[in-house]
Amino acid sequence: MIWQDSIFLWLLLIIPLLIGANWWYNKKLDKKRKSYFGADLFEKLRSGFWPRGKRIRMGSLYIGLALLIIAAAGPKIGTEVREVKRQGVDLLIGLDLSDSMNAEDVKPSRLEKAKYEVSRLVDRLNGDRVGLVVFTGEAYLQAPMTLDYSALRMFLNIAETDQMPSSSTNFSAAMETASEAFKSTDEDGQNVQAAKVFLIISDGENHGESYDEELNQLLEQNVSVYTLGIGTESGGNIPLYDEDGSLMGNKRNQQGEVITSTLESSVLRSIADQANGEYYEIRSGSSGIDSFLGRLDELQQGEFSSQEYADFKNQYQWLAGIGLLFLFIGMVFPEFKPGD
Repeated sequence: MIWQDSIFLWLLLIIPLLIGANWWYNKKLDKKRKSYFGADLFEKLRSGFWPRGKRIRMGSLYIGLALLIIAAAGPKIGTEVREVKRQGVDLLIGLDLSDSMNAEDVKPSRLEKAKYEVSRLVDRLNGDRVGLVVFTGEAYLQAPMTLDYSALRMFLNIAETDQMPSSSTNFSAAMETASEAFKSTDEDGQNVQAAKVFLIISDGENHGESYDEELNQLLEQNVSVYTLGIGTESGGNIPLYDEDGSLMGNKRNQQGEVITSTLESSVLRSIADQANGEYYEIRSGSSGIDSFLGRLDELQQGEFSSQEYADFKNQYQWLAGIGLLFLFIGMVFPEFKPGD
């Protein structure tokens, strides 16, 4: 149980004060009566008096007052299922976790900058369902489509390059996983008619096979694919850190040469052009997320099935009603037996 305004509960202290004051008043009144009337005469004057009736009457008044005070404090007991209508699009974010995303040509690194911009994007969503796919040579649905943005942020925060079994990049794997995720939302019984968007965030390096088949599958599902390139054309080295976070050096190729990773925008542009989307770019000191968000607002909005959540249910109405009933009983209950 929780309370809406628990400060009102202090008013319950009035009840014992009233009981004490009433007891003191009756004692004083009895003393005065005895000084004016004899016991026999007093009993004749109040013939038919019903002591139990008086106790019931006063008890009802005290109980009614106590219940009204408790009702004013707003007790909330149990749970109540509420429904909230949400309108928006289905947005699935594909985040590249290959080693090249650790390059620091975009500060503090491509990956950290990408996570920061995605977090900004999520902060500005309103009613859109969003999910997260992480990929390298393989792809995983890190967070299914949800309206719970706090859960999405949690999955985003723990996304790191070392969580993936492969360090290369394969766009076809990301697209295949995205296709399965959208298919799952189509099969959940919600015909929302909302636009479906797959946003790929990567530096554009693709070491996988052709992604044409997977991209066509997304197009058949009416999914628009947008791409967000992160990095610079001059590129940057890929730092390597030990378990303690100390820099060990830079990643090298088989010939022992330091690898310089550059933004390969042509691949990302090609994906966006084929899939009815657009290409955006994040460089140092600039952001492509804002432009993408503006485009997102223009897409077809669908009404998702109601989001259900549990909350404490306010129960003051019952207490107030019972309290008023006791007050009514206290005011009309007889102190004298009928017919006497």
